[in-house]
Amino acid sequence: MDISNIINHLGEERHQYFNTISPVQLNTSNFCFTNVQEMRGKLDMEFEVPFYTRGNNPTVAILRKKIAALELAEDALITSSGCAAISTAVISNLESGDHVVCVKDVYSWTEVLFSKILAKFNIETTFVDGCKTKDVFNAIKSNTKMIYLESPTSFTFNLQDIKSIAKFAKGNNIVTIIDNSYSSPIYQQPIKLGIDIVVHSATKYINGHSDVVAGVICSNSTMIKKIFSTEWMTLGGIVSADNAWLMLRGLRTLPIRMKQISDNAIKVISFLEKHPKIEKVIYPFSNSHSQYKLAKQQMTGSGGLFSIILKTNDINKVDSFCNSLKRFLIACSWGGYESLVLPASVFYSAHKNNIKTIPFNMIRIYVGLEEADLLIEDIDLALNSI
Repeated sequence: MDISNIINHLGEERHQYFNTISPVQLNTSNFCFTNVQEMRGKLDMEFEVPFYTRGNNPTVAILRKKIAALELAEDALITSSGCAAISTAVISNLESGDHVVCVKDVYSWTEVLFSKILAKFNIETTFVDGCKTKDVFNAIKSNTKMIYLESPTSFTFNLQDIKSIAKFAKGNNIVTIIDNSYSSPIYQQPIKLGIDIVVHSATKYINGHSDVVAGVICSNSTMIKKIFSTEWMTLGGIVSADNAWLMLRGLRTLPIRMKQISDNAIKVISFLEKHPKIEKVIYPFSNSHSQYKLAKQQMTGSGGLFSIILKTNDINKVDSFCNSLKRFLIACSWGGYESLVLPASVFYSAHKNNIKTIPFNMIRIYVGLEEADLLIEDIDLALNSI
């Protein structure tokens, strides 16, 4: 895969847009035609050519080609959010009476989709420990139509054996979907491992500048056309040309951003693993991670997101640590240029049901593009303050 060519040139067709270096930003909702015959013909080709921006916009089309190529997919769709990508891809492949196997500890709104929204339409979901492949297989029923994965998960960083599960699913005519936001296409390519559909919160690494909310669906052309012609066009969760253009700009630096972020994270993690006030660091590429070997098999890198468990039984000390940080912002999301912390203690007043699954002294940390030594100094001072 020629990543440089993909992010800098693929799909840009500059001769069609006055030979501009930067892609043209076509902020139009509509397209007109010279006569009825032309309009009729293009209506039948709305997937391939511009007719109405909800279906096809030239700026978005450039981004589709690039994302698909990065994921080794035949085509892609760009949505207005990661949730839109997940829900559109999932709903398009399920009917009333179907059964889904989904891993535990997925993104919270993914869990809501399966446990609450789809349940209203007689679609049953069994949540399993994805770390144990046999649990996935044992949960299969005669009406199972989908296996949903998120590897690694984005708070507890549990992995699934993608290749084994994908092979099993294909043998049983079950659609597989994976959320690949954590790794980005740079560090993991699930389609190469046999997965049918890859989704992303493109808000994260793909855009990388904390100024766009978007999602991605990648698959073979048949699947993408199926999704496009039903749920995609009906639900209308599209991305604007403005945001597509910003994402094209963000893609230019994706490989170098991922490298810098990963290098910074490794330095910060090395410091934390030796600190007496840290009980545990949870990071897929750490030797102490229980699935380290699997991570190395199916991922080529691990980005900047990880969790720590503070060695304390006092929730006030967790809050104090986070409040003392000067170079880390307290915020959700991740994948941008800025370093962030998200303490599990936040959920203890808002969502009591999370207490049993995520300990209050767990803190998710995202290391961005700042100098690692400065981040380490900041963490050290904050730890000493408690």
